[in-house]
Amino acid sequence: MVAPSQGVRAGLRTVRLDGTPVYRYRQRPGLPPVSVIRFDAADAHAGLPPDHRHAHDFLVLVYVEEGSGSVAIDGAERRLRAGEVHAVSPGQAVDVTTVAALARGRAWSVAFTPDAVPALAPVSPLAWAHHPLLALFAPGAGNGRVAGPDRPAWSALLADLAGELDDPGRLGAREAAEAALTRLLVAAARLAPSAPGGPDPLTERVFAEIEATFREPVSAADVARALGYTPGHLTTVLRRRTGRPLLEWITERRMIEVRRLLRETDLPLDAVAARTGLRDAAYLVRRFRSRYGITPERWRRAELSGPGSARSARRRGG
Repeated sequence: MVAPSQGVRAGLRTVRLDGTPVYRYRQRPGLPPVSVIRFDAADAHAGLPPDHRHAHDFLVLVYVEEGSGSVAIDGAERRLRAGEVHAVSPGQAVDVTTVAALARGRAWSVAFTPDAVPALAPVSPLAWAHHPLLALFAPGAGNGRVAGPDRPAWSALLADLAGELDDPGRLGAREAAEAALTRLLVAAARLAPSAPGGPDPLTERVFAEIEATFREPVSAADVARALGYTPGHLTTVLRRRTGRPLLEWITERRMIEVRRLLRETDLPLDAVAARTGLRDAAYLVRRFRSRYGITPERWRRAELSGPGSARSARRRGG
């Protein structure tokens, strides 16, 4: 497990009541939201404070090439051994100092958000956690072991993904990185003990209501009222069952749709705001810049003209 400061594009999102910082992924316009690093265990957590503990709002997949040790995930010790793949879901607290973190050897860390995977694009973001490709991230899974003969292929696949991300100017770099990440998730899912189950009935009802109404200017109170609950009660229940409160799920769904419209259409910002339940273009700009550190228009230009994109190549006649 590797801290956000160790090569992953992440920024502080919030701090929980117990003091645990939660980091969010900082997407690079023009490239899929995925980062890959290969690190030596001896240097992985050098310089971190002795009480270091953190969580992410993105997914992390770790492949241990060599070495052994352990790490605490949500307070439970998890052994780390050569050939193992470990999945850390959004919201899970990682503590690498309370137990013997990987003491020697090497490992790969892949940080990504689900919208980096083309196969998940047609699926509602609210259902991503239960998609077969993310089976290793499901409750009760968390890790798997790669058979000895397959380990060189895992290292080669990770190196291929890292290479595509390191050279974004190469023709088709984005598409190649997306394909490599998909192959990696397929391989990881095959290590899971079983396919992930669906959400519990209440969570499913909440997600369905959000999916049906997020394009309108609804609030958390509106969603709770439609389901017959008070906003406070439903927020508490949803946070307990999914790691996020109700308003965050509504906002996340809207921001994903905003990015899709910016990438796939030429709609002006007022129209994008109207189609995603946001107040107006000015409000959209404030929320987008707060979430991604860049204005929507700059993000759109970078997405459409990024040197690694196939669309950019077609525009150049490539």
